[in-house]
Amino acid sequence: MSALDLRRRELRERQGAGARYDAPEAPAEVLDLMRRGTANFARLLNDLPDAALYEAVPRWPTRAHIVAMVGLQARAMCTALAALQRGENASGDIAWSVARSAIDVTASLPPRALRNLFAHSQVHLHVVLRDLRGEDWGIALESRSGQSWTIADIPHRRATTLWQAAADLENGAVLG
Repeated sequence: MSALDLRRRELRERQGAGARYDAPEAPAEVLDLMRRGTANFARLLNDLPDAALYEAVPRWPTRAHIVAMVGLQARAMCTALAALQRGENASGDIAWSVARSAIDVTASLPPRALRNLFAHSQVHLHVVLRDLRGEDWGIALESRSGQSWTIADIPHRRATTLWQAAADLENGAVLG
């Protein structure tokens, strides 16, 4: 039994009956990487003073743009996954990148709103992923550009976004 499996079992024992968990078919290790990436990004974001959100950083006009992108991407993923759960075809709607115009507008929000966007979008995405049925993880999808992938690819792509965005904040993150 891996350390992650042991921690999951201990958590289930502490939480008791009625708690909800990832389906056994869910990609546990990648979900763990995504969740740790979320916690890391949140820590770095919360350590930033409000004024620092509007400072320029390499690759981005401001840190607020990074926060906006991360929050909006999570919202887009939630919207598409909800459509899939309703049986609608949302293949091309799961956006790995968010429209620059939406990021620019969102980045103009006050600090508290940006921080809330990040926090709420993360909780929403984690709940949506946690509540996927086992068979949902294998659903094959195709993007508008013709790229094939499955729902199980979402946590890995999200983890990549979170860890890169944490480094882009230039607030002490190290990719390694």
